[in-house]
Amino acid sequence: MNLDFSEEQEMLREMVRSLCTEHAGVDVVRAMEDDPKGYPADLWKQLGEVELLGILIPEEFGGAGMNMLDAAVVYEELGRSLAPSPHFVSCVLAAGAILEAGDEAQKKEWLPRIASGEAIISPAWLEPGNGYGPKGVQLRAQAEGDEFVLTGTKLHCLFASSASRLLVLARTGEGPADIDLFLVDPEAAGVSLEQQMSLASDTQYKIDLEGVRVPTSARLGSAGGGWAAWNRVMHDGIILAAAQAMGGAQRSLEITCEYASEREQFDKPLAAFQAISHYLADAATQVSGGTTLVYEAAWARSESKDTSRLAPMAKLFACQTYRDLTAMSLQVFGGVGFTIEYDAQLFFRRAKQLQISWWDTPYLEELVASSVLD
Repeated sequence: MNLDFSEEQEMLREMVRSLCTEHAGVDVVRAMEDDPKGYPADLWKQLGEVELLGILIPEEFGGAGMNMLDAAVVYEELGRSLAPSPHFVSCVLAAGAILEAGDEAQKKEWLPRIASGEAIISPAWLEPGNGYGPKGVQLRAQAEGDEFVLTGTKLHCLFASSASRLLVLARTGEGPADIDLFLVDPEAAGVSLEQQMSLASDTQYKIDLEGVRVPTSARLGSAGGGWAAWNRVMHDGIILAAAQAMGGAQRSLEITCEYASEREQFDKPLAAFQAISHYLADAATQVSGGTTLVYEAAWARSESKDTSRLAPMAKLFACQTYRDLTAMSLQVFGGVGFTIEYDAQLFFRRAKQLQISWWDTPYLEELVASSVLD
């Protein structure tokens, strides 16, 4: 594996960092907390203009056709800036699901619109009291003639108020993996949205579906293939979630080191105390290791290699590193680190939210354990 990025990838990094600095500074991040929309329109427009909304969408469908390593570079920068954006749910997960499971007509209808930013599609996956595996999907889709009737509740649906469609995982049979993917209009009769407040103050919604009727054409692909497609998409998605975590960890470490170098106690900076400097040294080591693991997973996926072990390992390690580092950061800052005025708490809250989202620690450990033991 070559860890040197190409000139084009370094230019990509600089471009994304510049866009985030201009359109998603910390003032914007704070303004978007618990906002019903949850993301700045200017950032979304700019990401579309530089073709980053279609980064993983093939050129034939209006995308940029880049690889996973390119996308990891982008997500490191999004993580550094804490940029609020539906990019992950729409341009990675939903677009990936349509590519995996959709037919040609569905791809032609939705992928160009996702790539341009015209359409946002948000997955409606998790349910109250249920887990991340296929058995956790209990919302029913009952076939009636040339329609399906969907009934149930979904939680943690990000940016649903801005969605053109919801990507609903629904059970169509009694088998563990009898699950299909449906594109549901959030304004259809029987659909109701209620905003949820989260640790990260991101924009999540509870979705209730009461007898919602959708045509058979709203199902992605053939019957019974939904879970397999979603599982493949998630293995790609968690690589980028891990890259986002490492970008956040890198920036959190930077601001902690700056504070430790400037803040003085007993006539010397905090960083001069061995206990503090060792905290920072351990954190730097963890960040370096986690970043390398993420790059390896992204590179392997770009080379079409198996990532069934690497992808869960990357998110497991990256999110644990991010969470532990931001907790240590608050200890270095002391009591003021928890106050709203300081940026340290922004990273701390988002680190924990990312750790428990998109496959949490126990589920990731099961995936890694299965791979190791098998």
